[in-house]
Amino acid sequence: MGNLLYVIAVILVIIWAISFLGGYYTGGIIHALLVIAIIAIILRVIKGAA
Repeated sequence: MGNLLYVIAVILVIIWAISFLGGYYTGGIIHALLVIAIIAIILRVIKGAA
C-alpha cells in the first residue's frame, strides 16, 4: 500500500509540473493533490529512514 501511495505521489508531482510549466490552468484541486503527494513522499522517506 505504501508503494502505491508513493507511485501516485510521483505521478501527481509530474502532472503538476507539466501543467505548471506548460501554462495550463488546472484549477485549485491540483494544488491540493500536490500537497497530499508531498506529504506522502515525506512520510515514505521518514519511514524508509527509520
